[in-house]
Amino acid sequence: MSAFALLRRVLGRLRPGIRQRTEHLVSLCEALLGERGEVSGAALAREALAAYHALDGHDREELFDVLSEAFSPSPEAIGNAADAYRYDPTPQNLIRLQEIIGSARQELFRRLNMAPGGTAALVEMRSVILRGLDRHPGWRAVEADLLHLFRSWFNRGFLRLERIEWRTSAMVLEKLIQYEAVHAIQGWRDLRRRLEADRRCFAFFHPQLPDEPLIFIEVALSRGISAHVQPLLEMQAPVGQPAQADAAIFYSITNCQEGLRGISFGNLLIKQVAEDLKREFPHLRSFATLSPIPGLRRWLGRTETKTLLAMGPNAEERLALLARIERPGWHTGEVPEILQKLLLRLCAWYLLHAKQKNDGNEPFDPVARFHLGNGASLERLNWLGDTSGSGMENSAGIMVNYAYRLEDVERNHERYFADHAVVASRAVEKLARKSPLAVPAEKRAEA
Repeated sequence: MSAFALLRRVLGRLRPGIRQRTEHLVSLCEALLGERGEVSGAALAREALAAYHALDGHDREELFDVLSEAFSPSPEAIGNAADAYRYDPTPQNLIRLQEIIGSARQELFRRLNMAPGGTAALVEMRSVILRGLDRHPGWRAVEADLLHLFRSWFNRGFLRLERIEWRTSAMVLEKLIQYEAVHAIQGWRDLRRRLEADRRCFAFFHPQLPDEPLIFIEVALSRGISAHVQPLLEMQAPVGQPAQADAAIFYSITNCQEGLRGISFGNLLIKQVAEDLKREFPHLRSFATLSPIPGLRRWLGRTETKTLLAMGPNAEERLALLARIERPGWHTGEVPEILQKLLLRLCAWYLLHAKQKNDGNEPFDPVARFHLGNGASLERLNWLGDTSGSGMENSAGIMVNYAYRLEDVERNHERYFADHAVVASRAVEKLARKSPLAVPAEKRAEA
């Protein structure tokens, strides 16, 4: 069945105006796939991208439906090629199978990428598709094709690490303010403080997206490993002397492009920034994060967690204490030491032992998964390390330091992926052992 026949089947009852615009773009895509000349192909790619940008939201949904159905490889062709390779596993039959499995969509995206702005348009296209996957599960194959291509196009060999300074172009600086997702930047004055002599900011860029940071990291040069984030964000704080710093604190890491979700830049960025800082400041002794724990309160509120906490000795007192953190401003007065100890112990157990439902080996906390997978170790918990609204709402104000010891990063990384080992300091392990959840379930039930 041709693309147009499928198009009519998919869009049969939609109003003619939308059908015509979408059909026009699909016809351009078909022509682009059939074009052999490089110059004429680039012209068609420009025209197709212009037509794509002209589509509204409903048009784009229809286009993605067509890409999902009409541009997928034929099951019969795949089956025949697979049978041919199974019975005669020659290189030629393998190549033929690979050519068929590589869908027409992937070739279409490669050709669209020839146009100026093609890479940016395809990244934006995937962001739209990702937002619509729950409502349109059929788009998943389209999204997977884009992800497959992006993993090649955005590999480390193409990325450029740049230090962001106050003299960096205003276009890029504006985007830092726009994209910052961990600790919002309160305008130009705040940004300038974050770029002073005792701070560093680095970002990865791609040649096809020269003014679009892919990911950026903010660093504070300090004496000792910071335990609280508010002093690092204080615009009026005096500027420190980098020569006197012995620690580099990574206090914010932001992925900027939703369309590149699933492509890991952070591990490369942290390691390279740490190495660059070590060259610039040989006296630095510690490289650590000051990280949020975004899943802690959500985990504490899960039915399974509440059920476990309701078992064993002192359960009623424990639940009454935990109920206090539901009150607004609970942390502003005098907090009972017993509540502080309980939360820190539960947090340590959570970071060391709580796992995702769909994967019993991966930590429940997304930030923990990121840093532990990068080879960091779980160093220290910080009581009321972030007293902002989001810090209190997500993690009861607790923050964590993940330490990046350059000599141990590779070994920790291998242990994490081979054995799912969480490397932690003795202090954190001791806190976890004192958690009420560390008591065996059968003993809690008996009590």
